[in-house]
Amino acid sequence: MKKNEKKIQPVSAAATKTASTAEQAGKAGNLEFIHSRLFPQWMAEQKVSLAFSTYHANRVFFLGLSPKGEINMTMQTFPRVMGLWASADAQTLYMSHLFQILRFETLPDQEYLKKGVDRMYVPRHAFTTGDSDIHDIAANKHGLPVFVNTLYSCLATASTQYSFEPIWKPNFISKLAPEDRCHLNGLAMLDGNPKYVTCVAKSDVTDGWREHRSDGGLVIDVTTDDEVAGGLAMPHSPRCYNGKLYVHNSGRGEFGYVDLKAGKFEPIAFCPGYLRGLSFVGHYAVLGMSLSRHNINFKGLPLDDALKNHHAEARCGIQVVDLNTGDVVHNIRLGGVVQELYDVVTLANTRNPIALNFNKSDLAKMLNPPPPRDGV
Repeated sequence: MKKNEKKIQPVSAAATKTASTAEQAGKAGNLEFIHSRLFPQWMAEQKVSLAFSTYHANRVFFLGLSPKGEINMTMQTFPRVMGLWASADAQTLYMSHLFQILRFETLPDQEYLKKGVDRMYVPRHAFTTGDSDIHDIAANKHGLPVFVNTLYSCLATASTQYSFEPIWKPNFISKLAPEDRCHLNGLAMLDGNPKYVTCVAKSDVTDGWREHRSDGGLVIDVTTDDEVAGGLAMPHSPRCYNGKLYVHNSGRGEFGYVDLKAGKFEPIAFCPGYLRGLSFVGHYAVLGMSLSRHNINFKGLPLDDALKNHHAEARCGIQVVDLNTGDVVHNIRLGGVVQELYDVVTLANTRNPIALNFNKSDLAKMLNPPPPRDGV
């Protein structure tokens, strides 16, 4: 182990039990976790904690700091959990899983505050969508969920009557059908509205994207239907931040941005893994990274050759990239039960978060009435 790394084996603890040692590992399986030595200090300086999802392991993790300033991790289990979104003040958290979209709200609770937990997420609303293969998710300016419905090749919002309400589809998709024609996957919001999406290929037939994984990827402007960048390898996680459009060129292991005037992707950093999940704090980008995908659908991506050229093996974990230099300044490596990540979000002004699941004994006592109002 390198001198600047620290290894812990947290979790498998319920979210109501904080954990940072291997003794807490149990039925949920072991998680191998190594973080760079100064990563806890960076979290404290930035006043930020993280949440990240893995659909293979059916878990969402919350990463914060204990009262002693040590890394503390908790988790909850949901089926095929994927997209995450947190509001700027971290009060609201959206999450998508196999058949639902969940909205969590922060609940002030003195019992947990006494234990060093400064933010507790409680599920408040659930939309049942069915298995639409939801990828990225965000809240619009009205606070309603907007999500990438990958199965139906469209953007959608939640419905009180149907599984979803479509709001946009690429102009090359001739009809809404459960065929995953272009593998629409990523969503970037701007001023509370959908602005950009990513897809793996410009295809209008069932699973047609699979034949164009290496260079068919597109970034599309939702408001104009223009293709603002092309020739990408399985792009993911477009995000608007500080006037730029950032995106992962995942099939090549590249994190970068789109030069909108030139219509060109500009790499910032090579990362040794399959990139998905992107969030920001200050002048740092926080990236999710997964092991190379060698099944029949993903075999032979340019990432394989890029890893060889860098004399590297694929990793699963999180990397913090300085946007000013392109340097990886902090990193987390994950292993064991977790081999891939889908999404990662930063939780602003949060030191040690936890979340509740649908446990009767937990939720039954979580009463949070509104403040007094005139005439009521």
